[in-house]
Amino acid sequence: MGKGLTKREDDYSQWYNELVLKAGLAEHSDVRGCMVIKPYGFAIWELMKEDLDKRFKETGHVNAYFPLFIPKSYLSKEAEHVEGFAKECAVVTHYRLKTNPNGPGVIVDPEAKLEEELIVRPTSETIIWNSYRNWIQSYRDLPLLINQWANVVRWELRTRLFLRTSEFLWQEGHTAHALKQEAIEEAERMLHVYADFAEEVMAMPVIKGLKSPNERFAGALETYCIEALMQDGKALQAGTSHFLGQNFAKAFDVKYTDKEGKDEFVWATSWGVSTRLMGALIMTHSDDEGLILPPKLAPFHAVIIPFFLKNKPEINEKLMTKANQMADDLRKAGIRVQIDADETKRPGFKFAEYELKGYPTRIVIGPRDLENGTVEIARRDTKLKETLSSDDIVGVIQNLLDNIESNLLKKAKEFRLNNTHQVSNYEEFKSVLESKGGFIEAEWDGTSETEEKIKEETGATIRCIPLENNLPNGLCIYSGNKAKFKVLFARAY
Repeated sequence: MGKGLTKREDDYSQWYNELVLKAGLAEHSDVRGCMVIKPYGFAIWELMKEDLDKRFKETGHVNAYFPLFIPKSYLSKEAEHVEGFAKECAVVTHYRLKTNPNGPGVIVDPEAKLEEELIVRPTSETIIWNSYRNWIQSYRDLPLLINQWANVVRWELRTRLFLRTSEFLWQEGHTAHALKQEAIEEAERMLHVYADFAEEVMAMPVIKGLKSPNERFAGALETYCIEALMQDGKALQAGTSHFLGQNFAKAFDVKYTDKEGKDEFVWATSWGVSTRLMGALIMTHSDDEGLILPPKLAPFHAVIIPFFLKNKPEINEKLMTKANQMADDLRKAGIRVQIDADETKRPGFKFAEYELKGYPTRIVIGPRDLENGTVEIARRDTKLKETLSSDDIVGVIQNLLDNIESNLLKKAKEFRLNNTHQVSNYEEFKSVLESKGGFIEAEWDGTSETEEKIKEETGATIRCIPLENNLPNGLCIYSGNKAKFKVLFARAY
């Protein structure tokens, strides 16, 4: 099955689209710009969600849910915020349909026009802060640490499955604090939560940094981000955490009474990751044969394939007994395993199918293995195969899964290292961008004018101002003025 994929080096975009479809992760919906996440793809998202949700709760956050619809007037209360999302909003103007009096079907009832239009949630700051006004009265009510798992709509003209769709799934944290420093520490804390998740679970190394003013979230005073590098040399923003200052507190009049009885506006953060992480996962690890999944996010860690013989029911029954015994032992150890006992498909077809779907390991047992007490084990990341004793199948698979997880992270780190380039002038910058791509480390004078000129001329943007090792000591590659920051440029998704 995987042999039908376009090769990455021939057309990376086509390879990605084909892989998402053929691996059964998602498909296009009849609703333009929207996707259907299929069961296998949703199982991966559920594992992401489960791990992230645990991390959120360990840092003191609780889950809640807020309305999908937001009154238009709410978005008008924070000018920068509404300007940032105005072109992406879907608007509800009527609340009823009626039978078409002039033919079949239904029409919008012109008498059912809403007094105030409703915006389909592009993000929830406004609706949530309207609620927080009622929830926060005193310093005793703070900090308020809330997360929401939801869907949002941002009307996109150019879409790509998981990476950019009009509707997508995400989580959004929204917190309120008594002190400015507490809010800043919260935004930084959640950035590290995202970075740890990316490396420990997705086996995807990320750079932690700050967004430039031009790239900040609409309405934020500071945006922290994690940036990952995909195999085609493009960057992908994998998560963001925003320090919102008091902008939304002032817009929605959210105050608290401090210990001295004085009224103060609260300080705010918001932070989120989305199903865009699915795209990042695919493009970080996968190859020309299909998905490669880190074990912690694989719906199944292993597939057991009995090598059946034609017209040998007694032997085949013994093979199934052994396969079921191994599966039971593996499941008791917390290993997610599947048995493929379909006798209508040839083993070679099955091997390709599970390679395409990215199962970390494959266990094959044939008649000779029954006699010798062995199994053949193949790992998806390196494609190495070994014949081993079946006695300690649990220990073997556990060790193999740990090794695969660490190997994928190591390989991804090496790729990023080999595709991060330092340049000292603009001509070198343009040459490296065109010939090599990847992250380009360069010095920047800190002005929006320089940033916009570079973006306009090359298509590259400042992905982040790295939090670590950021000591500029030279001149801006574009203006020649004294550098204010050392930044990472890249073309990006």
